Amino acid sequence: MFKDFYDHSSFLKSLNNTFLVLIPKKSGAEDLRDFRPISLLGGLYKLLAKVLANRMKKVVGKVVSTSQNAFVKGRQILDASLIANEVIDSWQKQKEKGIICKLDIEKAYNSINWKFLVKVLQKMGFGSKWVGWMWSCLSSAKFSVLVNGVPAGFFPSTKGLRQEDPLSPYLFIMGMEVLDVLIRRAVEGGFLSGCNIRGGSGPSLNISHLFFANDTIIFCEARKDHLTHLSWILFWFEATSGLRINLAKSEIIPVGEVVEVEELAVELGCRVGTLPSQYLGLPLGAPNRAPYIWDGVEERVRRRLALWS
Repeated sequence: MFKDFYDHSSFLKSLNNTFLVLIPKKSGAEDLRDFRPISLLGGLYKLLAKVLANRMKKVVGKVVSTSQNAFVKGRQILDASLIANEVIDSWQKQKEKGIICKLDIEKAYNSINWKFLVKVLQKMGFGSKWVGWMWSCLSSAKFSVLVNGVPAGFFPSTKGLRQEDPLSPYLFIMGMEVLDVLIRRAVEGGFLSGCNIRGGSGPSLNISHLFFANDTIIFCEARKDHLTHLSWILFWFEATSGLRINLAKSEIIPVGEVVEVEELAVELGCRVGTLPSQYLGLPLGAPNRAPYIWDGVEERVRRRLALWS
């Protein structure tokens, strides 16, 4: 099977058949949105995908920027949280006004466009054989929903990544690299600003955004035109990638004395938050010595420990 796939970029379609199990997110779930689909992949396909993923993770750190901290060797979830808190601390010490945009990507893995991913891989310099392998893994998948444990026929898909697929995390962050490039170019063109952190006698470092998979945080000046430019960037990114910002779960957080923050929130279309907040499950913008900020973290640890008792 492996040799045929290497030579012809294809395999038996049945190897990529996937069973979907719908797991309720809450008790008494009735609406389809209240269920989480879990993909049950075939063992042979997972072996093949794991081999490809092991090869991909060796180079992923070279093709995605340092703003992305997920699924890259040597980068940790703690890095993004520490950097975000450093930005807030820098703004507060310099008595500057800023806006933190915490954005949530709606159904991230389920909506990403396959043709978009292929274009990204080609632009990153992956060869035609590798791109063909990725396309075969994506496009050959067929799904069947298990109803009371019985499959109800197979149907194809045209977009999305399966969370249980070993390739999915790496393909997703490569897709997010396009948003990274759009934001960096906007900063270079003066349409967004970010935060300049000065350290010692060396040059200042500009921090404009941080990504951890689908958790996105963007730093900009408290200016209406900057948020307008950001909304355009997000619109363009959605149009090309299929990834849509969930405005109901997104928020802007003012740092310093920001006036008319409600108008800024309307410009982006999300709600207004306050500090201290949470980012990646860790405190954001809270006094380090205040014990209450760790209550949420302590409670989550207690719940996990209770499972073992």
